[in-house]
Amino acid sequence: METLSLDFHERPEPEMSARALAFYAAMRSRRTVREFSPRPVARALIETALRTAGTAPNGANLQPWHFTVIGDPAVKHRIRMAAEAEEREFYAGKAPAAWLEALAPLGTDAHKPFLETAPWVIAVFAVNSFVDATGGRQQTYYAKESTGIACGFLIATLHQAGLATLTHTPSPMAFLNEICGRPAQEKPFLLLVVGYPAAGAKIPAHAARKKPLEDIATWL
Repeated sequence: METLSLDFHERPEPEMSARALAFYAAMRSRRTVREFSPRPVARALIETALRTAGTAPNGANLQPWHFTVIGDPAVKHRIRMAAEAEEREFYAGKAPAAWLEALAPLGTDAHKPFLETAPWVIAVFAVNSFVDATGGRQQTYYAKESTGIACGFLIATLHQAGLATLTHTPSPMAFLNEICGRPAQEKPFLLLVVGYPAAGAKIPAHAARKKPLEDIATWL
């Protein structure tokens, strides 16, 4: 097996703490935005964020993800129409009452204008299998988990760059395979809306409240 030397740089503990606290402070200010500006965002910035996402840990290093980046207004319109059709069914009866109750403080409904307003929408797919160099089909491993980690990297990078994001998961999302021209073995994972927040954008007050450490971590 071919190996490479690990490129690891150890830092003094005070620097480690400072860097960790600085990153926490930056990410603590991240908020999901539902009101976007149409202000353009350079493609090069999105490309850099996607390269960062592509460094995420993943099953057997098969990198089981695909990102379709949509900036074409006509394609964004198709995605919005399809997503809103699914959302109308969701809010009209598919969603359990408890789910709708949990969503109520967010003020969400089937209307999703951000899918057209924001300059970029990224359709993320988890790749379940692929054709290898011999022409055979190979299964990937932990595709869903790996893609989720990659999306975390992507969202963090975009926030650090100074952009706002929104994760949107209409259910089902099979329409994305058709609109984006992706094969059946790629399962839609989420839509990530990217851009600048609209002037005067608001967020629900409760969205800023995060659980304290003692509620999310246990030490053994």
